Amino acid sequence: MINIPKKTLQDIEFDTVLEQVSEYCITDLGRKETLNIEPFPTKERLVQQLNYTNEFLSSFYNENRIPNHGFEPITDELKFLGIENSVLTTSSFKKIASISQNSNDLALFFKKFKIYYPNLYQLSSDIEVTNVIISEIEMLIDRFGEVKDKASPVLYGIRKDINLIRGKINQSFTSALSTYSGLDYLDDIRESVLENKRVLAVKSMYRRKVKGALLGSSKTGSIVYIEPEATLRYSRELNNLQFEEKEEVERILKGLTDKIRPFRLLLEKYQNFLTLIDGIYAKAKHAESINAILPKINDNKEYELIDAYHPLLLKSNKLNGLKTYPQSVMLNNSNRIIVISGPNAGGKSITLKTIGLLQSMLQCGMLIPVHERSKVCVFDRILSDIGDNQSIENHLSTYSYRLKQMNYFLKKCNKNTLFLIDEFGTGSDPELGGALAETFLEEFYDREAFGIITTHYSNLKVLANELPYMQNANMMFDERSLEPMFKLALGQAGSSFTFEVAQKNGIPYSLINRAKKKIERGKVRFDATIAKLQKERSKLEKTERSLKENEKRKLDEAEKLEFINQKVQKKLEGFQELYDSNQRLIYIGQKVSDLAESYANNKKKGALMSELFKLVQIENSKRKKLNSKQKKIQKQKEETIKKEAEKKVAVIRKKKKEAKKKEIAKPVVRPVFKVGDRVRLKDGKAVGSIDKIEKNKVIINYGIFTTNASEEQLDLVESKK
Repeated sequence: MINIPKKTLQDIEFDTVLEQVSEYCITDLGRKETLNIEPFPTKERLVQQLNYTNEFLSSFYNENRIPNHGFEPITDELKFLGIENSVLTTSSFKKIASISQNSNDLALFFKKFKIYYPNLYQLSSDIEVTNVIISEIEMLIDRFGEVKDKASPVLYGIRKDINLIRGKINQSFTSALSTYSGLDYLDDIRESVLENKRVLAVKSMYRRKVKGALLGSSKTGSIVYIEPEATLRYSRELNNLQFEEKEEVERILKGLTDKIRPFRLLLEKYQNFLTLIDGIYAKAKHAESINAILPKINDNKEYELIDAYHPLLLKSNKLNGLKTYPQSVMLNNSNRIIVISGPNAGGKSITLKTIGLLQSMLQCGMLIPVHERSKVCVFDRILSDIGDNQSIENHLSTYSYRLKQMNYFLKKCNKNTLFLIDEFGTGSDPELGGALAETFLEEFYDREAFGIITTHYSNLKVLANELPYMQNANMMFDERSLEPMFKLALGQAGSSFTFEVAQKNGIPYSLINRAKKKIERGKVRFDATIAKLQKERSKLEKTERSLKENEKRKLDEAEKLEFINQKVQKKLEGFQELYDSNQRLIYIGQKVSDLAESYANNKKKGALMSELFKLVQIENSKRKKLNSKQKKIQKQKEETIKKEAEKKVAVIRKKKKEAKKKEIAKPVVRPVFKVGDRVRLKDGKAVGSIDKIEKNKVIINYGIFTTNASEEQLDLVESKK
């Protein structure tokens, strides 16, 4: 049973992702369902949902676009259909027809293109396709949402009479208007509309002379509005007909409601289906916006995220035109726990949240922004402890809350759990809190749980180095600028760069020196060693990149030379063939010349023809031999060229190796240091003077503070005179 606690979803800001996804929904019901997305309880259902989203995403990039799935909710209509003798309105029937049509279109589409969308076809396979609902509604209601005139013979007759009466009303009103206008009884505006009726605008003094019903007057009282007597008679008749029309329409709609009522469960199924499709569509659109994919899911607990992006950060940075740095993390049965260390503001917490958020999104059926070679597995539970989490209501301090969380972790943690803990062990005395944190970590390790933690505690870094299935990692920093590189490096603990960062932020050297003296010498050396290792790693990475670039450049040059060599060889072969051809033609020409001279001397045609025939036969036999031999010669030439090229490359490589050996063999002359010499560290810029030399240790005075180093770490700047 898969479960992700609400606390974890809050820590990783999962609600914000749901809000972003819901914005892509085109229906209110879809939006509501999306905001309530939860992890799927079984792996089978999860994989099914991921396949739905992945197939919908693929439809954006091919010609077989999935039809429209939009609809207006029919929740109220479904309730009314469940009540006996209830009557739906024409607008309700329009919504029902629309939802039926869209459901039918989608079901038929997925059936037609089931090769492209096999999982979506499976989803729609139990959706009943029927035109009965649509045809029944369209037979009685037009596209404007009005009951058709021919919905029944009675309605047709009533509306025909209504049109006749309206014609008579207009005719009688026009006649009255003309009559009273000629008598100058009407105001300049002549007529108006009152209570949806045409009325005469009669001057107040003539109101008793105009026959009809008085319906009102102007604000000043100078005009009265009268409906003419003839028009009034027809209006009463129209009112009667409209009442009859209303009753007939009501009867027709009741009959239609009774016909649609048996399809209530099917309509409910249609609405649920389209709501589900809308949710899948929203997840696919969200995936498109962050370049998300469906990584390979395995059962072997192999978890490898390559170039994983934090989705919220990615979207935010896109809007602001900023770069987002991806992270790569690997967990498996041989490397279950990663301990990330390094200075603050280096991206440790973001890395933790990235892993937690991507895994939660995946287990809720969403695609994630990672490289296509990434591999993931499914965890039964994801536990997190990220942030301060002080509880004012419960009077809990940070450390009390942390202990409460650890107690919860101990109850729930097993081999199918992924735990994420930020600043593990903080909130108490460093030594005591560190020891307790180490014990917790050992317990999680013994239970074979998978997890990632961030920490500054040295004992946890040492533990990760000692246990075989645990690994150190650090967020890399530029060794010169001390700016974060936002890159996770696996396999090595990170220095906190405490004093270096303090120095970069303008803290005086004297205070930093005093601080160094207050702590244990071993701690400083340990941290300095880690810092040095990180710097060396950074240098090695730069050297590796440089070597790869040089190797690529050399290979390109070798390929160019080989190409030129082949071209020259082909030209030489062409010249040789041309020379041989010319020599043969010269020989044949000479032979023909000799025969012509012989014929001129003896005039014997028989001898001439015999010699010519012999010459032709000899040439034909040569051609046959050449055809069979040419292939062999060509093959031999290719092999020869290949062997020569390999020999040349081998010579070049041999020369390079010899040159490297010579460089290595050169003896390194170390300077002899003495008190008073000006020196500097090989990886530093500051110059100091030697105060004292003890065995292989040199004490260097920089004026404001002193430090020590081995002679191998120093470069001589100036000898004491």
